[in-house]
Amino acid sequence: QLQLVESGGGLVQPGGSLRLSCAASGFTVDYYSIGWFRQAPGKEREGVSCISRISRIISRVYYADSVKGRFTISRDNAENTVYLQMNSLKADYTAVYYCAARVGQNGPNGPNCLSKDQYNSWGQGTQVTVSS
Repeated sequence: QLQLVESGGGLVQPGGSLRLSCAASGFTVDYYSIGWFRQAPGKEREGVSCISRISRIISRVYYADSVKGRFTISRDNAENTVYLQMNSLKADYTAVYYCAARVGQNGPNGPNCLSKDQYNSWGQGTQVTVSS
């Protein structure tokens, strides 16, 4: 059964750090593009970072401008998990964070991997609250 499970969210003070995990089952994460998204109350879901699978041995990572230099996406193939390391957190980063995968299809190849419309499988989300 295909499944994505996020974890690692919580309450953190401004300037703090969190590492989110996206554990996959039912498919292999290095076969497909994977994205991290967030949705704040009253706002649309937006792309934060993604790993775009170009080929069996080539992947590229992309970041939204708002998180460049603060967030790092990584993938552990042995654990079948994708991580999002978030540093220097700000209050307006408060949101539910989701991971998503485009399973069974090629692409997206390039910065369009930050578009939520490119994905067909989603996790349930993990809450991140940045507050003092």
